[in-house]
Amino acid sequence: MAKHVLIIDDSLTETRVFKSLLEHHGYKVSIACNGQEGIEVARVCNPDLILMDVVMPLVNGFQATRELSRNPDTKHIPIIVCSSKDTETDRLWALRQGAKSYLIKPVKLPLLLETINKYLAEG
Repeated sequence: MAKHVLIIDDSLTETRVFKSLLEHHGYKVSIACNGQEGIEVARVCNPDLILMDVVMPLVNGFQATRELSRNPDTKHIPIIVCSSKDTETDRLWALRQGAKSYLIKPVKLPLLLETINKYLAEG
C-alpha cells in the first residue's frame, strides 16, 4: 500500500511540484492550504508523514507542528518543515515544536525524497 504524505503549504507552485514528485515516486498525496486546515486533514487522514511550510495564513507552520506533535492522535506522524526561512533560530524553533527535520526552500528534490524515505523507514 502506498505511503500517504500530507503537504501543508499555501504556495500552489510548491504544492504542485512536491505533489507531482511524490506521486511519481508512488506516494499518495493530500494537500492543505494553511496550518488550520492541515491540522484538520491530518486528524482525518492520519498520513504517514507531513511536509509543513512555515509562513501561512491563519495558523503558521510552527503552531501547526506544535499542535500536531502534542496531540495524542497525531504525535506519531513525522513532520518535515520545508521553509524559505533559513536562519538557525527558525530551524531550532521548528525542531523544538516537534519537527523531525528542517529543509530550506527551494528544496533539492533528491534531498526531499531522501529525507522522506528516512522518516518513513523509521516508522
